[in-house]
Amino acid sequence: MTNTEHGPAPAAAPDAAPEAAVPARRDWAWTHLRTPIGPLLLAATREGLVQVVFHADERKARRALARLEYAFGGPPLPEIPHLATAAAELARYFSGELRTFTVPLDWSLSGGFNARVLHALADGVAYGSVVGYQDLADRVGEPGAARAVGAAMGSNPLPVVVPCHRVVASDGGIGGFGGGLETKRLLLALEGVLPAPLF
Repeated sequence: MTNTEHGPAPAAAPDAAPEAAVPARRDWAWTHLRTPIGPLLLAATREGLVQVVFHADERKARRALARLEYAFGGPPLPEIPHLATAAAELARYFSGELRTFTVPLDWSLSGGFNARVLHALADGVAYGSVVGYQDLADRVGEPGAARAVGAAMGSNPLPVVVPCHRVVASDGGIGGFGGGLETKRLLLALEGVLPAPLF
């Protein structure tokens, strides 16, 4: 995965803003993980797990990797210690052996309100429980922001580990989900919130 062709850096376009610099290089690595909800792409930095991508077929994985390569200023390394930890913990989660993730998280792909909501979710909504969009808005001190909480869930770079599948609608419905409603149902069934599908 390393790039062996190192030529001179391309000159900036004449109309490029001086502050539009190339991101600073950060070490990162990625792997695929086969799961009951389909293939996941996991990416990690030296700080921790940084991204989980649902339904990571070849096309979706290629696009995600291109974004990560740009965000981290270069191609991936063969491995990063947190990547193996994340893969092992997710495998144990899907086999029903793990309820709390301990892999460190790198929150650098999230910021502002979205990051506040995702932190509240990660820290305060345990395995096998659910929370409403409005309740999560209240927890971060923004009672009028239930819709924005939904947008924050859609922006989550770390689904499953930061459990946006545990956020449900106040009317008893399961709400939306970036990974698809069937994936959300399967995750909630795995945690005992919903009955397991018959087939």
